Amino acid sequence: MSIFDFLSGQFIDVIHWVDDSRDTMVWRFERHGHEIKYGAKLTVREGQAAVFVHEGQLADVFTPGLYMLETNNMPIMTTLQHWDHGFKSPFKSEVYFVNTTRFNDLKWGTKNPIICRDPEFGPVRLRAFGTYSVKVADPARFLLEIVGTDGEFTMDEISFQIRNIIVQEMSRSLAKSGIPVMDMAANTRELGQLVAKEISAQIAEYGLTLPELYIENISLPPAVEEVMDKRSSMGVIGNLNEYMQFQAAEALGREGSGASDAMQAGLGAAMGLQMGQQAASSGPWGAQPARGGATPPPPPVEHVWHVAENGETKGPFSKAQLGRMAQAGELSRESYVWTAGQDGWMKAEDVTELAQLFTILPPPPPPGI
Repeated sequence: MSIFDFLSGQFIDVIHWVDDSRDTMVWRFERHGHEIKYGAKLTVREGQAAVFVHEGQLADVFTPGLYMLETNNMPIMTTLQHWDHGFKSPFKSEVYFVNTTRFNDLKWGTKNPIICRDPEFGPVRLRAFGTYSVKVADPARFLLEIVGTDGEFTMDEISFQIRNIIVQEMSRSLAKSGIPVMDMAANTRELGQLVAKEISAQIAEYGLTLPELYIENISLPPAVEEVMDKRSSMGVIGNLNEYMQFQAAEALGREGSGASDAMQAGLGAAMGLQMGQQAASSGPWGAQPARGGATPPPPPVEHVWHVAENGETKGPFSKAQLGRMAQAGELSRESYVWTAGQDGWMKAEDVTELAQLFTILPPPPPPGI
């Protein structure tokens, strides 16, 4: 017999487990021939539990601490072995270490939409996702119901089943909650607590508990969210007539960015007023005629004018101001003028509205008279 065969045949004196995988839930202590020396030391660290299985039967469960494996601290094993008090001999038993710490940041989510009846929008389809944590609360039951004889059981082997339970309970809770879709974001905490409470009773049968469950998001289909965005935009716009006037003034301001501030203000006010009056008198958004009477004509639009002189633009001027300028000789028939809605610059005498400013004054006398 070689030295290695001799050493492998010796009974185990120290039984312990150091986990560095972070996802192992159960690990079976491996030993030669399943033989454990009577009086051996068992070390169970914090966050662990040790479960002894003897000849296929669940025996003793040890919580964190240091133990000498003797008849006085293994009552169930003693009963199964029919040991008399003080009888010392090696025994064959399997030892499973169970991780009792929390497994955090586990993901869950609905694969298919949940159909709910919303009090405001009617039938809607919802999706939800989030995270949860799980831990072993009853090591013996978890070993019997889930692990069996698996020598190394990881979180991945049970997470799929827990996700299915969460999604099933989440679907039921959302369908019967009656919370409007618009208020779901304010109630995710209460929904998470409700779902966790309902799930706890189911997973307790596996020896597990669900310390935390978080709902990160509850969303509608993209097409519905797009319509809601449009509805929100209309709420932000408010009065449509005022919005149209604002848009017209903005566009006109961009076109005349090289003009003076006074010119931009005059053009924006004139165009905004004109478009606002057109919108108010026509189209589905405008004011409708009163029943039983004719609609009064819109008030005349007061134009403001700009005058081109020596390559520069002056104004805006009202018609009354242009009249005074004509009397003072600052405005002539040949002067070029422009107003909103006019197609380019025109001579003052060619503009019907301004031509009358020069008819009330006689032309200058001929030279030499």
